[in-house]
Amino acid sequence: MSCPKAAEQAKRGVAAPGRSEAADPPPRGEAPQALRGGTISRRLRIFLALLLVYLVGMGVLMFQMLADLDPRYRESAEESLVETAHLMATVIEQDVDAGALPTDRIAAIFREAYARRFSAQIYQLHKTRIELRAYVTNARGIVVYDSTGRALGQDFSHWRDVSRALAGEYGARTTRDVKQDPDSSVMYVGAPIRWQGQIVGEVSLGKPVQSFGQFVAAARGNMIYVGLMSALAVLVLALALSFLMIRPLGLTSDLLASLRTAWWRDADGRRRFSPRRAWRALRAQWRATGRELRDAIAGRNYVQDYVQQLTHELKSPLSAIRGAAELLQEEGMPPDQRQRFAGNIARETHRMQEAVDRMLELTALESRRMLQHQERVPLTPVLDELAAGARARAPRLQIAVRAAEPLAVEGDPFLLRRAIGNLLDNAVDFTEPAGLPDTPDIELGLVRQGRMVVVRVRDHGAGLPPYARGKVFDKFFSLARPGSQKKSTGLGLAFVREIAKLHQGSVTLDNAVTAHEGGLPPLEPAGDTPTVAQRRALHERRGALAELRLPALRR
Repeated sequence: MSCPKAAEQAKRGVAAPGRSEAADPPPRGEAPQALRGGTISRRLRIFLALLLVYLVGMGVLMFQMLADLDPRYRESAEESLVETAHLMATVIEQDVDAGALPTDRIAAIFREAYARRFSAQIYQLHKTRIELRAYVTNARGIVVYDSTGRALGQDFSHWRDVSRALAGEYGARTTRDVKQDPDSSVMYVGAPIRWQGQIVGEVSLGKPVQSFGQFVAAARGNMIYVGLMSALAVLVLALALSFLMIRPLGLTSDLLASLRTAWWRDADGRRRFSPRRAWRALRAQWRATGRELRDAIAGRNYVQDYVQQLTHELKSPLSAIRGAAELLQEEGMPPDQRQRFAGNIARETHRMQEAVDRMLELTALESRRMLQHQERVPLTPVLDELAAGARARAPRLQIAVRAAEPLAVEGDPFLLRRAIGNLLDNAVDFTEPAGLPDTPDIELGLVRQGRMVVVRVRDHGAGLPPYARGKVFDKFFSLARPGSQKKSTGLGLAFVREIAKLHQGSVTLDNAVTAHEGGLPPLEPAGDTPTVAQRRALHERRGALAELRLPALRR
């Protein structure tokens, strides 16, 4: 039968504050809210992540294609220049006389060609005259004809197109007319001029790169337009599918939820918008998306780990229940033993139920993307309230609260109280009363470090053994309690870690570092009864320190 408190817990999807492994579970048969919506939300985030990958891949592909346009057009222009140059060389060879180049005839041919006017519409380009350049060199590479008239008589034997053509090989080059202007580049292709099997000169034809650059610009513009339209169409389709298929927990609701967290009320009750809060919420949402995508990719291993851990925890109580049940079947068992075995069954059953409930609570918390409810939480009253509750449960322990200043954070007050309560209950479980006057056994501290608020829980118990350091936040890891030697479910500290992550904070637990290593009396007393100073020294050297770090609320 559920109670009002349990109903409230079920609404929140977590257990009540108290011990480190939590107290009252949600009603059976009812999954936590965060768990119910986790599957749909994860599908949405995976869908959007895949969409992002598609857009990035498409962008990279478009970039490569755009970068490849200019070389492909250059190759096409060079191929046509090769044929034209050899055709021109064949024409010139008809007028070669005794190895002498017909410069007058060459000049007349090009003069008549440049004088021609025509009208050719090539897609968006309207062409009216010949733009080819040409020059002819003799066998030594000296220019005997230049269509521009600027290089006549110059030695071009060092140019690649001339030197290789005179050697009977294929030669081409691209050179700028103006060094600082890349648009002034001209592509030249050379062809040898032969007479009676010997090379007596060469002819080079040049084409300004700018003449076909407009084709490259037009093709690049069309490709960008088609790519952007395709990306926009896919984006619109993706958004439409997200609204139609998973509208309740779609992208829009996530963004609106993030924006709602950016509004807060000041001391006068007026609502204000904080861009810092909005950015922090969006950043947390982005990180959650990455985590969920990673978990989904490795979901099988994630589930296997949970199953293995839970199976391991349930194996021991099941064995105890089976053994007790077999013994209860024996005839003639005394009533007191029968009562004891029945109590064992009830106790182990409760242990199993507690482990399952705690696992459901932790899973619900891990499935949360962001905090749904945030408000200003003063921490000093929370520490005082939790300390008073701990004193009532453990009256033999001295518990002190030391807050340097009143500090507040922004978050879920229920979850924060639960996290600090788990740390405090963990300290209570591992602390034995020292019986020293004016010396607390457990200390609750509150300090500010930069932009963070640090909640410290210092106990004076035996501390952590070496093998347990770094493992205390692992699921199902638990240490035996002093005195009873019983273990918990090992999920309380894991719960604290998840709460810290949701609040953009962190939590640590390690042996306390004492500043009193020198000048102390010997720890082993000379007689049978230790002195007060010796007991206090031993008390100060022991213990563990837990620190919960949370972003401080700006004043």
